[in-house]
Amino acid sequence: MQITILGGGGFLGRKLAIRLARDGALGDQAITGLTLFDLQAPAGLEAPFPVTCLGGDVADAAQVARAIPPGTRVVVHLAAVVSAQAEADFDLGLRVNVMGTLAVLQACRALREPPRVVFTSSVASFGGGQEARLEDDARQLPGNSYGAEKAIGELLLQDASRRGMLDAVSLRLPTVIIRPGRPNKAASSFVSAILREPLLGLETTLPVPEDFAVWICSPRRAVEWFLHAMQMDTGPLGLDRGINPPGRSATVGKMLTALETVAGPEARARVKHVPDAAIEAIVGGWPASFTAMRARRLHDFSEQESLEEIIQAFIEDDLAATRAERGM
Repeated sequence: MQITILGGGGFLGRKLAIRLARDGALGDQAITGLTLFDLQAPAGLEAPFPVTCLGGDVADAAQVARAIPPGTRVVVHLAAVVSAQAEADFDLGLRVNVMGTLAVLQACRALREPPRVVFTSSVASFGGGQEARLEDDARQLPGNSYGAEKAIGELLLQDASRRGMLDAVSLRLPTVIIRPGRPNKAASSFVSAILREPLLGLETTLPVPEDFAVWICSPRRAVEWFLHAMQMDTGPLGLDRGINPPGRSATVGKMLTALETVAGPEARARVKHVPDAAIEAIVGGWPASFTAMRARRLHDFSEQESLEEIIQAFIEDDLAATRAERGM
């Protein structure tokens, strides 16, 4: 089985690639090759199969076609411009998040056999705000450009699936915490920062009140969801290819309490409340809770860990590498 990960240099793409290299197979099918594609060619990876690392523009149809060669059976589309960056630069968001997804569609429809395409959509494609608890059939009404671009991508891939050009599963990921490395330009970056930076011994700012709630998931669980979506039976999905996986709703205050439980009161004291109206305006429109019954009932997506387990997993998986990356 040949697999391509677009956005293979990002933190989730890398974690997924490492897991595939460790397993050597997807379900009961041996992996025969893996292509990792990103803006800059991802670092190489030791694996029991050939790994090709390519750099390029996801909106360039020819470059994307090179990353999805004949025989590709699964494409995981992670490449994107994140939320605050897409909001600040409308043209860039359109180019990467919409035209990039269109380039993926065109490359996939050129293959002899329609591949499985796992598309990373987002809870940002919904509105409703803090009080919302959305059902699986809730209408997508994004209040930001990033969410709109993700919803557009879902519709493009849904229609391509209907036409038999590919076989899509769109995972509407919660905010993934704790992200390793450095803060990025995502509006939700602070959700990882208020846990990661104190664990590094650094102070950080909290732009929203402690009673602000977020729909979250861990990197470990996101990788499990990707693996499941890459091989699941899509027959029960029918026309609707969107899945709200079972994340966890948590207030910032509960996250900080979990941080204190794991790392002590001195860690929590490193978080300072500094309101940021621009950030709150973006994330405040995102729903803080989903029922996610379809993912549980029909598709067996695994449940989310506790907040304490999420923090401990970062310490085990990513804290040392983050320290090294940041020269600490």
